[in-house]
Amino acid sequence: MEEKQPIILFDGFCNLCNGTVDFLMKHDKKKQFSFVSLQSDKGKVFIREYQIPSHTDSVLLIKSNHIYSESDAVVEIATMLNFPWKSAVCLKFLPKIIRNRIYRFVAKNRYRWFGKRESCRI
Repeated sequence: MEEKQPIILFDGFCNLCNGTVDFLMKHDKKKQFSFVSLQSDKGKVFIREYQIPSHTDSVLLIKSNHIYSESDAVVEIATMLNFPWKSAVCLKFLPKIIRNRIYRFVAKNRYRWFGKRESCRI
């Protein structure tokens, strides 16, 4: 499946994820991203097309038919924004295992810390 613009797949029930989508929509001056919740019909199509495991607990970026997940997705998304957010590319200097441990810790606790919506925003 060829995509014309980068697609961000996110947890539509997660308040942190939805807040991040709002942040990205505000700071994506080029309007380059599309947003799709993992729970939506379109999200399920991407999950099937890209053979994404159903237990995936990560934001995903599909860009040029490549899937970025966990901290790689966060860093890649940030680098596509304007300064100062673009400076997150410096995080690539941290070993991926450390970046992903931090990412997984936040992901594991996101509902407890930020809450959960009753329904998906999409």
